[in-house]
Amino acid sequence: MLGPVRLRGPSIHRTASWRVATRRGAGAFCACLLSAAVLAACGSGGSGTSSAAHGSNNGGEPVGAAATTAEATPDATSFAQAALSVPAGNAAEPFNVTRQVRIPAGWHAEVWARVPEARFMAWTPEGDLLLSASDSGRIVELVPHGGFAGRPKQVLLAAGLSLPSGMAFDRIDGATYLYVAQSDQVDRYRWQPGGTLGAMTVIAGDLPDTGPEGEDTHRLKSLAIGPDHRLYVSIGSVSNARTPDPHEYPPRASIVSLNLGGGGLRVIARGVRNGEGLAFAPDGSLWTAVNERDEVPYPYHRSYGGVSEAFGKVIRSYVNEHPPDELARLVIGHSNLGWPFCNPNPDDVPGQPEKGLHYEDLPYVADALTNPHEEALDCKTLAPLTRGLPAHSAPLGLVFLQSSAVRAPYDEGAVLAVHGSWDRTPPRSPGVLWLPFKEGLLGAPETLIGGFQLADGERWGRPVDAVPGPEGDLFVSDDIAGAVYRIGPAGP
Repeated sequence: MLGPVRLRGPSIHRTASWRVATRRGAGAFCACLLSAAVLAACGSGGSGTSSAAHGSNNGGEPVGAAATTAEATPDATSFAQAALSVPAGNAAEPFNVTRQVRIPAGWHAEVWARVPEARFMAWTPEGDLLLSASDSGRIVELVPHGGFAGRPKQVLLAAGLSLPSGMAFDRIDGATYLYVAQSDQVDRYRWQPGGTLGAMTVIAGDLPDTGPEGEDTHRLKSLAIGPDHRLYVSIGSVSNARTPDPHEYPPRASIVSLNLGGGGLRVIARGVRNGEGLAFAPDGSLWTAVNERDEVPYPYHRSYGGVSEAFGKVIRSYVNEHPPDELARLVIGHSNLGWPFCNPNPDDVPGQPEKGLHYEDLPYVADALTNPHEEALDCKTLAPLTRGLPAHSAPLGLVFLQSSAVRAPYDEGAVLAVHGSWDRTPPRSPGVLWLPFKEGLLGAPETLIGGFQLADGERWGRPVDAVPGPEGDLFVSDDIAGAVYRIGPAGP
């Protein structure tokens, strides 16, 4: 008999799979959906891990509205700059100077752990925090010392893996299993008492990995375990905007599902360029956070940007705002997000972004490079995109917070880590966004945690994942700084 892990404490709906999140009492833990993501260099700048200059100034956001990440920002009076607390032993670069973050007033922020290449996280049944370090092929276990106030003990749980990324816990016939996505397969480990790994079984092998010409693009896999007790896996594209091989199976740029024990593979959604986040909402709907393409050509036969006939031309002012990244509610088995033939369009007046942008219920426009005559795919047949994000935000970890220990009003929404752009001028800033979830839809985002980008555009950090802890804090991983932050309300 199959069943998700059911534990004492709040349940948390998260990108990628059932996850655990409590630590009080032996064996007490809560079911959580875990986000998994990909690390390969992604067109929106989300999955790449190339370093940015740290700089030596205190934190600050880029100047100008065009450089902000969120569509909407919270009331500035409810937020404040706060210096990161850095325990002894965690003060190596970039924390050798004071770093400031922008967080809700009354919250605290500390550098809880230092782990190189810190990416995606999952709570264990014992209340420890697993962390994938994809580039080095490791999974690290962070073990708190009787609470979360001090630095955790670090235990190497697995090594020698091929770009591990997504992780998820579930229970089958009374036994607990850890699922791990490598770049070319999904593994299942028997979780042993005391928090060690038992035997490993490959439940999905030979998944699309490097490209036919050795391309190292969008190789990492996201995971989610659904209310139907099936495993959902995101498979990225092999390119920025090249037409995929129609004969490859399972297809690239897709989301597939399979039985928890392997087999029964089904294609759930297509046209998903690089689905970094994958999560089931409290109402059972499946959401994906997608990094969209780069260097998109102008798609209209008209003048733009000083070019008399701009169709098919790559114009920087247009690229800066197009196409928006995606937060898509999927209709299982019937969703197509358009890539590489159709791109979501945020223009209030098509082709004139200077007249205003919006990010809800977005139509699609044909890609001037891959679908110039709209013969490859009729973009008008695609369902509007549920929720867009400003172009090149690079969304990664996604988690729904309902029933978690996170305090109101934030428990009535979702958090989304955004990595920030790698190819935009001015750069889109990294941060952690909060989005309200109401009547089955995600609303406009607000920047919940910011300050990782300096006024000159340099960054000292780039969030990858944000997961709720048992005491109401958010734990945020940062692959550039090599850190896990603990951020949340101060005091009881």
